[in-house]
Parts: sequence; structure tokens; C-alpha cells
Amino acid sequence: MNVDGITVLVTGGASGLGLATAKRMLDGGARVALLDLPSSDGAEIAAGLGPAARFVAADVTSEEQVLAALEATAELGEPRALVHCAGRGAPARTIDRDGNPAPLALFAEIVNLNLVGSFNVLRLAAARMARNEPREGDRGVCVLTASAAAFEGQIGQIPYAASKAGVHGMTIVAARDLASRLIRVCTIAPGTFETPLLAARPQAVRDSLAAATPHPRRLGDPDEFARLAVQIVENPMLNGETIRLDGAIRMGPR
Repeated sequence: MNVDGITVLVTGGASGLGLATAKRMLDGGARVALLDLPSSDGAEIAAGLGPAARFVAADVTSEEQVLAALEATAELGEPRALVHCAGRGAPARTIDRDGNPAPLALFAEIVNLNLVGSFNVLRLAAARMARNEPREGDRGVCVLTASAAAFEGQIGQIPYAASKAGVHGMTIVAARDLASRLIRVCTIAPGTFETPLLAARPQAVRDSLAAATPHPRRLGDPDEFARLAVQIVENPMLNGETIRLDGAIRMGPR
């Protein structure tokens, strides 16, 4: 489904992968709703992107807020594509250096945001898309975000890795569930990208991750994620797949 003329909902749209995706979709002629937290700079960012962009404030774990965001998105046009980038990580070892177990509340918080939030947005957006008339064979396309950590989570990444493995696990099931509705579902599993999440880590860690990528030997550019998101929307045979976008990195334990 060509992105030109469609309406796209991008979560986590005020920064990082989400913002890059919003810009790339706008460049392709789409109308874009940037969903992010009320505390984000989303309103100012959307205003700077032009009349085809708007900000919709919501917490992706809230059914009520996401439904309201979808209503606001529909003012641009009924959404036909979702690119869900919202999420975060937090360090935690199963047992820390002092022998203390990881905080259960932290694990639950990250899984709730990254996995439950993904499913919440997916189910509500898909229910809305199912009302659309087919366009180029699709009523809608949903793109989720996992991580290379879903496959090779590093020491201290157990909440993040578990949540992203869950996103990978539900991709094929969601695609099969929604096939009769003519809605496709894919997931992108990025490696180490220049995002606010990675920017918070020490420079030595960032340099090490860049050097560990076989080719190209650098951190990923968020626009490279955005280009793949557009391709998934536009390529009708991409469905039910988690696509690693990682320069062939296979992360070690540390």
C-alpha cells in the first residue's frame, strides 16, 4: 500500500526511531499522527513538521488514551498504517552483585510498557483499520518494534529482552489473526541505533557496540529504520515477519 495519501499513526513519534519514521512517511506523502506522552515535545515537533502532521498525547498502556488518540488521528483520515516505536529499557540482573533478586516491580513495568503496550496499541489500531475499505489489497498495516536483544539479550537486560522477545513472539500470531481482515503485521528488530535510549549509555559502551557491528561498523541511523518501515507498508508480501535490522551484529553477553 503506497504511503502517499494515507494516514499513519506513529507511536514514540516525538524522538528517535518514531520521529525519523514520521519524517520519512511525511516525505512520502502520508499524513502522520505522532503519538507520545503529554510530557514530550511532541506538540512543538509536530507543528514544525507542517500541516500534514499532528501530535496526539497518550500513554500506550492506557486503553482510554489510545482510543482517544485514534479518534484524534482520524481527523487526518482513518489510519491505515501503524508504526509502533514507543518503549524503553531499564537495567536489572536476575540477581545483583550483592545477591539481591531483581525488583519484580521494575520487570513488570518494562514488560507492561514494551509488550502489553504493544499489544494494546496493535489491537485497538487493528480494530479501527478493519473498518476501512481495502486499498491495494490491504485494509491496514501494523509495524511493531522488537530488538536484537529479543534474541541475544545481554547481561542486565532481562526485563527489556523478555519484553522484546514477546513482541517478536506475537508477530506471526497477530498476522494470522488479522489475515482475514486484510491487515498485515510485521516487526522490525533493530540492533544498536543512535536513539535517546542508547545516548544515555557511556560513550565507551556506545563505541564498543558500534565496533561489534560487522558491517557497516557503526551505529544505525534512525532513518534506516524509517526506510524499512515504509517498505513494509508498501510491500504486500511482507507479513508475519520479524526483520532484523542490525548490520549482522550478534550481541555477546556484555
